Amino acid sequence: MSLRTEPVTMNVGPIHPSTHGVFRMRVTFDGEEIVDVEPVIGYLHRGSEKLAEERTYTQVVTLTDRMDYVASMTNNQSYILSVEKLAGITPSPRGVWLRMIAAELQRIASHAVANGFLINDLGAWHTPLLYMLREREKILEMFEMLCGARITNSYLRPGGVFMDAPDQFWPALNRFLDEMPNRIDDIERLLTTNEIVLIRTQNVGVLKKDECLNASITGPVLRASGVDWDLRDKNPYDYYDQIEFSRPLGEIGDNHDRFLVRIFEMRESLKILRQCIENIEPGPVRPKEVPFLVRPPKGDSYVPIESPKGELGFYLVSDGGISPFRCHVRAPSLINLTLLREMVLGDKIADLFVTFGSIDVNMGEVDR
Repeated sequence: MSLRTEPVTMNVGPIHPSTHGVFRMRVTFDGEEIVDVEPVIGYLHRGSEKLAEERTYTQVVTLTDRMDYVASMTNNQSYILSVEKLAGITPSPRGVWLRMIAAELQRIASHAVANGFLINDLGAWHTPLLYMLREREKILEMFEMLCGARITNSYLRPGGVFMDAPDQFWPALNRFLDEMPNRIDDIERLLTTNEIVLIRTQNVGVLKKDECLNASITGPVLRASGVDWDLRDKNPYDYYDQIEFSRPLGEIGDNHDRFLVRIFEMRESLKILRQCIENIEPGPVRPKEVPFLVRPPKGDSYVPIESPKGELGFYLVSDGGISPFRCHVRAPSLINLTLLREMVLGDKIADLFVTFGSIDVNMGEVDR
């Protein structure tokens, strides 16, 4: 005998550490089945794009940290590349290698947070998440060696970075590269064949290739759907054209594929880090001729990078002054959220939280 039910609309959330208490979903259920979802994504009001117009090009770096504080180094990197293109600045080689090292360490840290909280959304707490946070902590300690900060780093500068890595950084990095493969093995043994993880993630939150491409989805979410698109390979920046690495791809585009792609990308970042260490040479980390008050000529620039969440780019317009006339951010967290409704329709309420976590968003980047 079937029961007669009526749709019920509820406000759901915030339910993720990166939502800051401002992201919620207006969800319509029929029983436990989701029949409609409307993401409500505003109200954080960071105003970073407008604030950039009142700061010098160097001071804007601190604003980029706060957009996605789980990936501060790559936010620095995207912004600095746009400034260098706009101002015609040629960075020092050692500075470029150092910021690539910082970016790949940040990718590992960001993916560790994404997968750790995804497993947390599945109901597990202590072991998987704390394993991930333990490895991230080692990276934050290295960031502290580089620039004195752990999360909002503000490490990059036009022309390179603001200071060289101290002597103690390199042994810590080599020790991390030696230990991390075994730690990733532990995570895979713990989770990839876990019956609960498989049941709750396989064929849940499926995104097909065409849907991703039509919505401009990028990053691990796109590659999990089988599309080989990584800006480090397709449109290299810094010295990524001198680096060899693979792009892990999924087959189905479900929550499980997104989880695995991030795990495999952590391994590839370790390979990139080793190549960076082999290529870096002594020298200045920033050309002396680059002034503190950068004053680009009139014009505009946009340099996209492959951030841990997808394509991140800063579109800058210069009027010849020491501050951007306009600044607009192509934030992957915002773009990747646009298909949340299509991902969860027909699923159960418990799947909603897992699917949302698999997208890996940060509201500071969404409402900037």
